[in-house]
Amino acid sequence: MSPRRTVGAVLGAGGVLCLVAVVAVTALGVRVDGASMAPTLRAGDRVLMTPGSAGEAHRFDVVLLRATGRDSLLVKRVIGLPGDRVAIVSTPDEPFQVLLQERGAGPVRRVVAPQWTAQAHRTGACCGPDGTRSARTELRTVPEGSFFYLGDNPDLSDDSRAYGWGEIARVEGRVGVRAFPVSASPELGNRPVLEEHRGPSP
Repeated sequence: MSPRRTVGAVLGAGGVLCLVAVVAVTALGVRVDGASMAPTLRAGDRVLMTPGSAGEAHRFDVVLLRATGRDSLLVKRVIGLPGDRVAIVSTPDEPFQVLLQERGAGPVRRVVAPQWTAQAHRTGACCGPDGTRSARTELRTVPEGSFFYLGDNPDLSDDSRAYGWGEIARVEGRVGVRAFPVSASPELGNRPVLEEHRGPSP
């Protein structure tokens, strides 16, 4: 085969692979709507789920789920797992302090995420017995088979504070990578960390 034909064949194969990739992302990817997960995920981004991850919830992972009583698919971040105790402290100076006591024992620690600090301005306490917003801050235990979830853009997110505990059985899958836009990193980033909580516990 001549060099020209070889180059043509390689370019043709590359074009076919690109087309297959575009079709796969369009068919299998989930399109993000709204700004509730910004800046981690923005409207129009397409994400791919990790195969075999349906019905799983791991702390700080981003998951696709269906909220109890709703058919629409949500993209949110897992915060509290079964047996954990969670709360949100809200003050004028710090309107969004997420507290977590793992497995309901040991120290109450603070969940810290830079994207929350930059975007949370509205005050509001949590949690009620069902995991929703409450009149005052109170640590609540996440029930068996459930989890507590939040958006990365707290002021614009309807999450557990609105819908209550998520059901692990209703998790469609864990977000593995961002497949589109191709100019963005496939890694999601912005993963929260646990730090010492210096204030009083609720």
